Order: sequence, then structure tokens, then C-alpha cells
Amino acid sequence: MAWLRANLFNNTFNSAVTLLLGMLLVYAVSHLWGWGIHHAVWAADAAQCNTARGTGACWGVVTEKYRVIIFGRYPFEEQWRPFAATLLLMALLLASCMRIFWKPWLAALWLGVLAVFFTLMHGGVFGLSVVTTDQWGGLPLTILLASLSVVGAFPLAVLLALGRLSDLPVIRSLCTVYVELIRGVPLISVLFMASFLFPLFMPEGFSIDVLLRVLVAMTLFAAAYLAEVIRGGLQAIPRGQYEAASSLGLTYWQMQRKIILPQALATVVPGIMNNFISTFKDTSLVTIVSLYELTGSLDLAVNSDPNWMPYKLEGYLFIAAIYFVFCFSLSRYSQWVERQVNRGKVH
Repeated sequence: MAWLRANLFNNTFNSAVTLLLGMLLVYAVSHLWGWGIHHAVWAADAAQCNTARGTGACWGVVTEKYRVIIFGRYPFEEQWRPFAATLLLMALLLASCMRIFWKPWLAALWLGVLAVFFTLMHGGVFGLSVVTTDQWGGLPLTILLASLSVVGAFPLAVLLALGRLSDLPVIRSLCTVYVELIRGVPLISVLFMASFLFPLFMPEGFSIDVLLRVLVAMTLFAAAYLAEVIRGGLQAIPRGQYEAASSLGLTYWQMQRKIILPQALATVVPGIMNNFISTFKDTSLVTIVSLYELTGSLDLAVNSDPNWMPYKLEGYLFIAAIYFVFCFSLSRYSQWVERQVNRGKVH
């Protein structure tokens, strides 16, 4: 009570604002509860949903279409394969976030898990039927694009950041031109160039899979933004750190690897994680080049069925919940890393 009186009702104006916002909050929550829970239809029954239309949500669209939303156009009877592949990749990502697994063999584990992932998804061996990449979609495609583009972008971003601070004019100019060029165009343009313009320059009869082209485009795009975040961390390191490293006789790469980069990366953990989250959400743009990730899969699931087409909003809320779970998990992991870094500074 003392806290409420001191912070929310300490004068007439603040008391009026608190009461007004409280009434608005109660009004919004009561209507959301009525629409989303109390009057909602949970069964996959289009007739019930049509009856409740305007008064309650139709979560039956998720019950009816969740497999198409999650797995896209992947063959129905083979969907255990993307399910197993996605679980495997998520387990690898989780292990990679834990310090106990930060061992040299982690790189080999990544190669092995990715080999299993692509084997399960594509098939063609061990009696698995072939499923081409244009049939991949939904959550497996979203996680694949986000994780591989982030993992690929990180080392490239470090090199670009070091290059922009290099004393060699040619390297500094090349890195600056690359970063400014990529940052000067939207991701949609990069995806269009990778999907439609790049094949025009390929020799006749030679083509690269559109999934690989999009993955490379997203990696190059994410690296440009991440490089600027890391460059900010590098510039925050005092000049004395460089001079102390040089006085120890360390080479340039030894100095960067053992002294400068660990401190610079620890300084910009929030910015790096913000970039990762942005890349994860940017995967929704690949729909424009006919790769159906989560939002594209929802369009496939709902637009082809007139019975469920009016309930796309509920489908988007379901997808938003999935995105929130992943982004919130990344945010919490970022806070854990920050606490570890600050604890290291204290000791």
C-alpha cells in the first residue's frame, strides 16, 4: 500500500491518470478474455466458428491446420522427418548456448547434426523418399534460415569490423563499401537479387538451389549489420589495451583473439542479441521468393480453404506466440550472458 500511495496516488493528477489507465486495462482485458477464451471455439468445426464469428475467436483453425502451418508443403505422411530434424537442430542450438559444451568438438558436432538434418529433410538415402527444397516450409525452414545465417554471419561480421578499423586503406575501403552497400538496400531487394537476378549470370544449364541462394543472401545481409555492432565494441576498448598487448610481443591475430575481441564482444552482447532476434524475424520475408516459412505456410493453409479463410487473424496470433517464445528465450539468454560477463568483471 505504501508503494502504491507513493508511486501511483501521490497527487491528484497521478491518481486520475492511474484510475483512467486502470479502467482502460480492465476494459481491454475483459474483452480479450471474452473474445479469446470465454466465447472462443476450440474445436475444428467451421460451422461453430461461423456461429461464434464476431463474438469469439476461432482457435479451431489452428487445431485443423497446425500441421500445414508448422510443416508447410512437406508431404503429410513424411512430416515425422522435419519434426525429428527440427528437434535435433534445436537441441544443438540449446547445447551451443551452454558453457559446458563450449569445447573444440562442438564444431564437429555442428557438421554432424547438419548432415543428419539435411539427410532427414531431403531424403534420397536409407530408404527415405526425396523431398525437394521447394516443399520445405514452416517452422523447420524458419529455424534453419535463422540459425545458419546467424552462425555464418558472425565470423564474417568480425572480419568486417576488424577490416573497417584496419590501418590498410584498401582493406578498410573494401569493408566500408561492403557494409554501406548492404545497409543501403532493404533485405527484400537482396532476396530478389539472390532469387531472380543472380541466376541470370550463371552459365547455361547450371543453377544453384534457391534455398542456398536465400541463405547466403541472409548471411551477407546480417553480417553487415552485425559488423557495425562489433565495431562499436572494438572502438570502446581503451588504446592502452592494444599497447599492452603489443608490449607482450603478441601478433595482431593473437592480440585480437586473446585480448581485444573477448572484451569487445562482451561489451556489445545486447546489440549482438538484438541483431540475432532481428534476423530470426526477418525470415518471414522469404515468402516473397516462394519459400514458405511460418507466415507463408499460414497463407497456404488458410487461403486454399474458404471454410477457414475468415479466421486468419487467429492463425497469425498462433504464429506470433511461436515467434514470441523464441525471441523471449533469446532475450533471457542474452541477460544470462550479460550476468556471466559482469560476474567475470567483478572477479
